[in-house]
Amino acid sequence: MTDRKTIAIIGATGAQGGGLVRAILNDTNGGFTARAITRNVQSDKATALVNQGAKVVAADLDDIDSLQHAFSDAYGAYCVTNFWEHFSPEKELIQAQNLATAAKQAGVQHVIWSTLEDTRQWVPLSDDRMPTLMDKYKVPHLDAKGEANHYFTNLGVPTTFLLTSFYWDNFIYFGMEPQKGPDGRYAITLPMSDKKLPGIASEDIGRCAYGVFQKGSELIGQTVGIAGEHLTGDEMAAAFSQALGQTVAYNSVDPAVYRSFGFPGAADLGNMFQFKRDFNDDFCGARDINVARSLNPLLQDFATWLNRNKDRIPLK
Repeated sequence: MTDRKTIAIIGATGAQGGGLVRAILNDTNGGFTARAITRNVQSDKATALVNQGAKVVAADLDDIDSLQHAFSDAYGAYCVTNFWEHFSPEKELIQAQNLATAAKQAGVQHVIWSTLEDTRQWVPLSDDRMPTLMDKYKVPHLDAKGEANHYFTNLGVPTTFLLTSFYWDNFIYFGMEPQKGPDGRYAITLPMSDKKLPGIASEDIGRCAYGVFQKGSELIGQTVGIAGEHLTGDEMAAAFSQALGQTVAYNSVDPAVYRSFGFPGAADLGNMFQFKRDFNDDFCGARDINVARSLNPLLQDFATWLNRNKDRIPLK
């Protein structure tokens, strides 16, 4: 097909972007082609994408000219930033502005901006229910993404705002896997009390994004929230127990305790979970499982994801 629409995908070697690249490549009759954007086109992950059939283009989120070149002649663009690379909300804001500017300059017809809530709309800086971080934020890695939405709207970029959820893949890569306690029993530790945590397989984020692009202009200007399932800590622990064949408990701690754990980003994540706990109806309500499934018929629930990935969870 020579009339396929090109989707330029930021973070193509990462979780969200990689899932979108694969969704496009796997749908040979879908009418789209994947342009994978990465800083290092010589990396093993970039080479793997080339071997799978994607065109790989170099660009840097700190360089508008390189982004404009990468977006040139593309119908759509998937835009995402990675706070955990640098822990700087200010850098995320600059990069989001660069993405919006480059998309506008390149004339992209449909952008998906992977965003999150600006929690300061619920918990202002003057609210001492959770500490203010970096002088200006409550949950830096959420707040910056939410604040950056206006770059796209102010420039008139035709944008769908995609609200993502907690990656279940964090149980593999982010040190959140069940940990063995002094009594020899495993537990997952979250400061969520008895509230539900919307979660999703990172691969399904890319598939849902592909579903958004497939709808054409229908979802431009809208905010779309996605999740694979909303689960309490006890429900997740029960699913772990079933999949792993041994008892896994849920250890509910206070957010202040979680913030004190001391690993990089602990305060940010402690505040994040507290926000999701304290404003659970709002957070869950913004993430509709049925909407996600309509965009991605292959959407996994937690038990399905666990059964497919249980051997990758690094139990010690």
